[in-house]
Amino acid sequence: MEIRALRESDDRSRFRSGDADLDRFLHKYAGQNQFRHHIGATYVAVEANRVAGYVTVAPGHIEIEQLSPAVRKRLPRYPLPILRLARMAVDETFRGRGIGRQLLRFVLDLAVRLAVDFGCVGVVVDAKPGAVSFYEQFGFAPLELIEGHSQARPPATAMFLPLSDIQAASKKK
Repeated sequence: MEIRALRESDDRSRFRSGDADLDRFLHKYAGQNQFRHHIGATYVAVEANRVAGYVTVAPGHIEIEQLSPAVRKRLPRYPLPILRLARMAVDETFRGRGIGRQLLRFVLDLAVRLAVDFGCVGVVVDAKPGAVSFYEQFGFAPLELIEGHSQARPPATAMFLPLSDIQAASKKK
């Protein structure tokens, strides 16, 4: 299994995660966003020339008020740089093999590199209701919401993992 940046030549058409929105993003928009618009980077887990899973990340910022008081007291009072985990999915054929964990560890390692090179205080993910416990295993904690949400879909839970905890979280199995 290799995790690497998406290539324009990657065959994404066979990818099926069971979530139509996540599949559509990989099939139609991941390449545009990465190669044309430069608004996010997608990394793929590849096995035998097949995309087994993917994760899309983008830089962002977080308002200090969204962080827990314990994290907040150590940081300056202005928007802080973060790495946003925008989407992550595993093909149904490859489920149960730890690919989601490997992709998340890859993102956590990327955040550590970003902290050194550009500045990054942590990783934020808008976890779907069924994925909250997955992220909690790594130490992610819910953020305080500043904005409302749409009733059209179940609300995602914005969760944060401070950079100081990322190295410990990335070693969890």
